[in-house]
Amino acid sequence: MKNNKNILLTGTAGFIGSTFVPYFLDKYHDYNLINLDLLTYAGDLENLKECENNPRYKFIKGDICNRELVEFIFNEYDIKGVIHFAAESHVDNSIKNPGLFIETNVNGTYILVDVAKNYWMNKPFEYKSDYQDCRFHHISTDEVYGTLNETDLFTETTPYAPNSPYSASKASSDMIIRAYNETFGLNTVITNCSNNYGPKQHDEKLIPTIIRKALNNESIPIYGDGENIRDWLYVLDHCKGVDLVYHSGNSGETYNIGGRNERTNLQIVDAICSILDKKVPQEKSYKDLITFVEDRAGHDRRYAIDATKLETELGWKADENFDSGIVKTTEWYLGKYYI
Repeated sequence: MKNNKNILLTGTAGFIGSTFVPYFLDKYHDYNLINLDLLTYAGDLENLKECENNPRYKFIKGDICNRELVEFIFNEYDIKGVIHFAAESHVDNSIKNPGLFIETNVNGTYILVDVAKNYWMNKPFEYKSDYQDCRFHHISTDEVYGTLNETDLFTETTPYAPNSPYSASKASSDMIIRAYNETFGLNTVITNCSNNYGPKQHDEKLIPTIIRKALNNESIPIYGDGENIRDWLYVLDHCKGVDLVYHSGNSGETYNIGGRNERTNLQIVDAICSILDKKVPQEKSYKDLITFVEDRAGHDRRYAIDATKLETELGWKADENFDSGIVKTTEWYLGKYYI
């Protein structure tokens, strides 16, 4: 085990990270994974129950904004790679408390990348001899690009135009990573993903909320007119994309990961209610519970990602389409919510 490479993962008790950890552990037997997570509202160690006894996995509870702790982890475990998932990501919460998002997403990212640079490099563009292959992979979001018209897609060259405190904080963190690549020659990659869905997502997010409210026979709240469009990416497909970019992406590059599955919020709720009508039928359709509520402030109308660069350069493709993925996802939440 001592000859294994130690990789620092941040925020992997959350939704996407807790899907990534078991996948990564299973695929790479020469990696030890150190998970640094503060366990805020979105992090839950139950999500990683299957990994806790794995000798190649270690959990550390702590804050990425704690520079002393991050430096200690690099020194104690001789970290040779970082995959940075940790972020405050709930847009509604960013409207109520923007400062927390700036602190975690901007300052936390800066501390991580700065400690990595200092630990791996002698000076700008000169890596220490044992650290030549060390890479910092930053996980971002399509929300940094703002909103789209009805036909265009986000590409890696789309200008940034963030519209919420959340997306502004993620855009800022992307720029910090870019600067460390350009100024210091740090080996960095960035991935910007579309909306993830699948098992283990936090209860407050759209798809778990629809399922939970429906099963409780409560009204299902849909913002505005329900016509906001998102590109939906099955979480395991995202993790496979991260794996590919971390190992094979070109330094300094950004890669967009998207599912090519555009749906309005109304189409999402309609699909879920149709599945529930078959699996847990009631006298009336669950669709009768749909209620429209006042729209969210700064609510972007449409996101959709063009993943052509990732597909053509690195050979990635999504294994799940939305119709198959939403059935798997709904069945998982039925197991969680429906007794």
